[in-house]
Amino acid sequence: MMKSDLDRRDFLKLAGCGGVVFAAGLASPAYLAAAGRDFHFVQMTDTHWGFAGAPNPEARTTLPRAVAAVNALGRQPEFIMFTGDLTHTTDDPKERRRRMAEFKDIVKELRVKELRFIPGEHDASLDAGEAFKEFFGRTYYTFDHAGIHFIALDNVSDPGAKIGRAQLDWLAADLAQQSKDQPIIVLAHRPLFDLYPDWDWATADGAAALDLLMPYRHVTVFYGHIHQEHHHTTGHIAHHAATSLIFPQPAPGSQPKRTPPVAWNPAAPFKGLGFRDIANGPAPDQPAIREVPLA
Repeated sequence: MMKSDLDRRDFLKLAGCGGVVFAAGLASPAYLAAAGRDFHFVQMTDTHWGFAGAPNPEARTTLPRAVAAVNALGRQPEFIMFTGDLTHTTDDPKERRRRMAEFKDIVKELRVKELRFIPGEHDASLDAGEAFKEFFGRTYYTFDHAGIHFIALDNVSDPGAKIGRAQLDWLAADLAQQSKDQPIIVLAHRPLFDLYPDWDWATADGAAALDLLMPYRHVTVFYGHIHQEHHHTTGHIAHHAATSLIFPQPAPGSQPKRTPPVAWNPAAPFKGLGFRDIANGPAPDQPAIREVPLA
């Protein structure tokens, strides 16, 4: 795993091996206070437990395979963050809960101290997150770890793909308690910027959240939803989408409609699927990002 005191040469080596490092800004005192030790967490997203179909004929084995892959890491992450679409959508409330129970039973095999979750629209948009809360707790919250302030947002429980006024007010109140130099990592399911609204790859009021975050100098956003690696910046805020654990989606605007997803390749099963390992870098907005393919 990446160490917080690695030099530029080591970071470039990581980038050459499939990792990506994004650099800007200077380290803050809060970040430097935690920089004396290694720190990394794993982002897993879009597992869609309960999906069945041609885009992934191994859907019943993909999540257990991913659990085994994380457990096989040379050093276990300090926590794992699931950024939504834990389960595949269903109109049946009883089936929705059955899938969530099965998902929870599978991921409890992860050998990590802490699992954290936010919903995706497949988990929450049909019942405003009611079933998700029964199994996983709050849909949005904050926590602090290793000198970083984490903000987990819910931009899916509202079927209109909104964060909503109440949550935006909550976000504003939380940010008001933070120094402008505080390192902040935002976790969301949908992109907060308009990546491709015609494909539902946006948050209706995401710009309002970004306006609240913009005064803070060290902000990074990690999200899912689009089933592929993608990197974007709005001002000084970097946004990083992760690959899914069910099937890849086409590149934004590369075909008339979002569906069908990228076809399963029997010659290269699990291609395009994976998870992300995120380590602290030399500055709060320089995370060391390593994409870990499942294939």
